[in-house]
Amino acid sequence: MTGTRTTTSQQSAQRQRSAPSAPSARPAPRAAAPTPVKDLPTPKIWAFAVGQFGWALLSGIISNWLVYFYQPDAETIAQGQTVFVPQGLAILGVVTVVGGITAFARFFDAFVDPAVASLSDRCNARAGRRMPFLKFAAAPLAIVTVLVFWSPVGAASWVNAAVLFVTVIGYYIALTFYCTPYNALIAELGHDSKQQLAISTAISFTWVFGTAIAYVAPVIWGGFVPAFGRVNAIRLTFTIMAAVAFVCMLVPPLTIREREYVNSKPTSESTVESLRQTFSDGEFRKFVCSDVVYWVAITTFQTGLPFFVTSLLKLPETTTTVYFVLMTGVSVLFYLPVNLLANRVGKKRLLLVAFVIFTCAFAFAGALGSAAVAFLPPMMQGVLLSVAGAVPMAAFGILPQAIVANIADASSRVTGQDRQGMFYAARTFAMKMGQSVAMLLFTGVSTIGMASGVGYRIAAVCAAVLCGIGGVVFAFYDERKVLAVLER
Repeated sequence: MTGTRTTTSQQSAQRQRSAPSAPSARPAPRAAAPTPVKDLPTPKIWAFAVGQFGWALLSGIISNWLVYFYQPDAETIAQGQTVFVPQGLAILGVVTVVGGITAFARFFDAFVDPAVASLSDRCNARAGRRMPFLKFAAAPLAIVTVLVFWSPVGAASWVNAAVLFVTVIGYYIALTFYCTPYNALIAELGHDSKQQLAISTAISFTWVFGTAIAYVAPVIWGGFVPAFGRVNAIRLTFTIMAAVAFVCMLVPPLTIREREYVNSKPTSESTVESLRQTFSDGEFRKFVCSDVVYWVAITTFQTGLPFFVTSLLKLPETTTTVYFVLMTGVSVLFYLPVNLLANRVGKKRLLLVAFVIFTCAFAFAGALGSAAVAFLPPMMQGVLLSVAGAVPMAAFGILPQAIVANIADASSRVTGQDRQGMFYAARTFAMKMGQSVAMLLFTGVSTIGMASGVGYRIAAVCAAVLCGIGGVVFAFYDERKVLAVLER
């Protein structure tokens, strides 16, 4: 009898194990997901990164050359640039036509991001949740990027403005359908913080090279100008680039079988509920708030760079390519140190240092060509700006994507919902809000004293102030809290 009898203490323990859990207002933390069948091998990581090169090239064309093409200064008009849309403060007497169109398009598309993210998060296709979007968005994105620069009327016309409005909106929508699922894969293909950082580092290489190729555009179209004229030379250059980008964007969906490396499941939440839960994450809110301000600053600076070169430094437009190639080359040298230091001292500390350096670089841009730096030749001023911007460029190219991946992964483990797409959509939402404000800011401010370049200086100083504010906000992000969840 004693051999089959259960003691009172054993019975109590059994009842505790079998009793249902008490209800809780918060979702119980989900057990760690089973390890996927395969970790993404290094060749596949680089195949994934090739897709980033493609869309970064297209993004660089729009962000660097759209305003330059449609709101030309006196120097580019003298070189044969046609004015396609009405210039000046035409919208409510405050915003230029180009600034209003681009700002509205980004603002509108920011609200498309959550819908696309929800579609991707809930997708249950045989090929996976993300890769089908990449496969079918590549062609529309490449085509509409080219169409942005094909105005039907060969002179300043509101017809051109209307066409530009439609094509720019189309560009941003197509970009969302590719980038939101693509970015979500960073958190899903990387099965821990170290792997996510490795993927972020790889795509930062291809992102910076894609953007660099976009900056080389003046050198390319310069060779076509004698045969085609300036405007058609620019269009031909962007068409060739878009074709290359299209091929690159198809590499990830054609070479990576998502189901072999990702074990996440479709979410059961509606778009509104998923977005609400995403922004309920306190650490994500801190990151996004700093990110909005950062994107206002960096977009203002990037849009103004060609004008800083031609208007403030009085150098040829092809010098913009020289500076950006220099910045890119120096930045790439810091990619490996950033990767190693991020694992040792943390992503937050490195990004705070990057905020400080970028703030100083933007402030220096406001002084280009002025008496304050007259002791330096104009070419050397641009070189110093390029070198100063290289280090933070490396940090911002790698760390923010990895931080979002950490936050999304931690949230997934706590809530049981794999809403990685929504986290990246929310981050993209913040980016586009910042870009919208930046376009309004730059295109409006740049019209102040265009002959003397005062507006460009004001824009650079505004970028410096905003970048500093972004750094202060990011200082409140609690990285240890997020990593503690991942380590558990």
